[in-house]
Amino acid sequence: MTLCQLFLQPDAAYSCISELGELGIVQFRDLNPNVNSFQRKYVNEVRRCEEMERKLRFLETEIKKDELPIYDPEDNPDAPKPREMIDLEATFEKLDHELKEINTNADALLRNFNELTELKHNLTMTQGFFDDAEMAFTPAHNRNQRDSDDDQVQLLYEYSMISHNKLGFITGVVPRERMVAFERMLWRVCRGNVFLRQAEIPELIEDPVSGEKLHKTVFVVFFQGEQLKNRVQKICEGFRANIYPCPENPHERRELAMGVMTRLEDLTVVLSQTQDHRQRVLAATSRNLRTWQIKVKKIKAIYHTMNMFNNDVARKCLIAECWAPVSELDRIQLALRKGSEASGGGTVSSVLNRMVTREQPPTHHKLNKFTQGFQNLVDAYGVATYREINPMPFVLITFPFLFAVMFGDAGHGILVTIFALWMVLKERSLKDKWRNQEVWTIFFGGRYIILLMGIFSIYTGIIYNDVFSKSLNIFGSSWRVRFGDDTLAKHDSVMLEPTPYNYTRSGDYRQMFSGTPYPIGLDPVWQLADNKITYTNSVKMKFAIIIGITQMGFGLFLSLWNHLHFNHRHAIYLEFLPQIIFLACIFFYLIILIFYKWTSFDGSKATDAPSLLIHLINMILFSYKTDPPSAAVFYTGQKQFQTFLILLAVLCVPWMLLGKPIYRIVMNKRRANRGVVLDADVRDTDTEDMLDDEHSHQQHHQHEVEMSEVWVEQGIHTIEYFLGCISHTASYLRLWALSLAHAQLSEVLWHMILHLGLSMNGYGGAIASFFVFMPWSSLTVFILLLMEGLSAFLHALRLHWVEFQSKFYKGEGYPFVPFSFRLLLDEAPVEA
Repeated sequence: MTLCQLFLQPDAAYSCISELGELGIVQFRDLNPNVNSFQRKYVNEVRRCEEMERKLRFLETEIKKDELPIYDPEDNPDAPKPREMIDLEATFEKLDHELKEINTNADALLRNFNELTELKHNLTMTQGFFDDAEMAFTPAHNRNQRDSDDDQVQLLYEYSMISHNKLGFITGVVPRERMVAFERMLWRVCRGNVFLRQAEIPELIEDPVSGEKLHKTVFVVFFQGEQLKNRVQKICEGFRANIYPCPENPHERRELAMGVMTRLEDLTVVLSQTQDHRQRVLAATSRNLRTWQIKVKKIKAIYHTMNMFNNDVARKCLIAECWAPVSELDRIQLALRKGSEASGGGTVSSVLNRMVTREQPPTHHKLNKFTQGFQNLVDAYGVATYREINPMPFVLITFPFLFAVMFGDAGHGILVTIFALWMVLKERSLKDKWRNQEVWTIFFGGRYIILLMGIFSIYTGIIYNDVFSKSLNIFGSSWRVRFGDDTLAKHDSVMLEPTPYNYTRSGDYRQMFSGTPYPIGLDPVWQLADNKITYTNSVKMKFAIIIGITQMGFGLFLSLWNHLHFNHRHAIYLEFLPQIIFLACIFFYLIILIFYKWTSFDGSKATDAPSLLIHLINMILFSYKTDPPSAAVFYTGQKQFQTFLILLAVLCVPWMLLGKPIYRIVMNKRRANRGVVLDADVRDTDTEDMLDDEHSHQQHHQHEVEMSEVWVEQGIHTIEYFLGCISHTASYLRLWALSLAHAQLSEVLWHMILHLGLSMNGYGGAIASFFVFMPWSSLTVFILLLMEGLSAFLHALRLHWVEFQSKFYKGEGYPFVPFSFRLLLDEAPVEA
């Protein structure tokens, strides 16, 4: 990376920045950090872009409201010229004004239509009330004496009173859920002096005010006197009931109803034409909406970037500073030349000048969609210091492998792999789908990580011979049961000897172990063994120790790479050597003992094999006992050799603790001696007063503070490393612990759920297996795949961050964030 300075002509600056944005390999620095955002040069252009974005969001909302498709552009449109910005503003203003006018007219028409619809139902049902009263009043109507009940008498009274203009009435419509409270309030306020008739509208009615479709009820309230009329009107207003006029004359009611029907028919035609016009406008807008949004975002990004530039003294050019990869300087100059030609800037072209600086550059990694997810895992710990070794290429392999060690089940690995393959193969169609769902975004962003985790889980599942907690006998077991039926009938379990030949009391022998191990992974006979957990725990614990120490040693050798690259020769002798010697004297030696024990002790000597744990403790304590046999030595001269290793490991502690501070003291004295010679030369030129006593005292105090910080920092680093070697080695035992937990949970789900159905015979067993499969599969997915998978993921992440990367990785840098239109559009995606 290099720091560059750009000299841009004001007329060509826009086109040059546009070309650099398409290139996406330049990170600009803000040269006006103390200037308010509202006082910068191009703030008006940024505001205009924000206004255009607001109008485009409004258009997009209206298009989605009508459920119209929004078409993506076939190619990436270029940033428009500054003069085209005026045309875009005019187009957006016209569409915004036209659509708002259409919405306003449509809302007014729809409100009028809803009011007329309620009035139609009100007149229809009110006419029914009066018709009932008239039928009750008509003597010619054939009725029996018993049909003249109290309701008919009341209707007769109502009709007669209305005909003599002694009773008034109010009609309206109220939501059905408020009708009971409305009736109760009328009764209490009017003290029972009003009469209420009601009828429900059978269909949903759209409310003229809120626009919601509700169940409503038509009511008629009969009263006498102005005082009751005022009370009824206030109650109707309080319950937000819509009051409509209703003539007392039947003929007038019919004429009003006919007029309402005519107006409804006219409004239906007008509303249909308005909706058609709205659809045409929105359909035409939807074809260009995405293109417009991309153009406006690019214009805004260009002017926002130009606000970070500075003017020269004569204000004839813009000055910009940016970080860029050295390998891309030719492409940057070509983009500047292309931008100057596109703007017609004349003979003066833009100038690119490399600057010399002591400032730390940003860290830039060349990534693709496969490595991006793994780099995110590393950057979550800390962005690599500039030119520091990047752990990502190694994490790409070790992370899914450590996950698979804890998640080792071939069946579960197949399910994880199928899910990841679905996301990888369908990534184009799934990229913008459920983009607002945070959990889905996490899964989709790590689809390649999940794919490798699934593949490695299949591999470790084959090694463990574990498929949904069951073993597969593909190649045939290397063990044979050579006992008679009488022996098997007397004992619940029998012991299979690992020796090839087992002599019996009669002198004959029975071969139980063929002497040839199972070709791949664990022998399936262990699935039937009572001591399966004891055996697998021993093997997995040793493998966890081997994997952990190997990874920590690899991390130390990566630190050697950093020391060589940054030319820190003293760190190689004062940090790397004591660290690697200490790790080798104790922990690499432990790995050698593990392999030595595996290769030197077979089944016939298994009972005499020393314990590695007791052996390591005795090595630290210089205790060498021959009783019990588990404390015996492995080889001749072991005591002297291990004593030498412990003394060498102890020597590494003061070596690392004192080496670096002493080196700093020596280097400071050398610098001080050089400074004395320089001061003598200065004094010879009659400038003795350049450095007074106070300044010399400040420099001496500063060196003392720096050395005290060096001692404290080195002490902490030394304690952290030597104690961390022990704690980190023990931390890798989580590989064994989580593998055990995963295997046991899988076995519990099999035996307690699925085995219930599989153990039954006949049709009942088939039906039971069908019903128990659903809970078994659900628990497998939610507990073993999701919860156990998340647990293994987090533990693998911790092993890389703490145990592995702490050996060589500082992560004190800051990321390279280029000005790129592609990144800008990806970070702020347009929802489909």
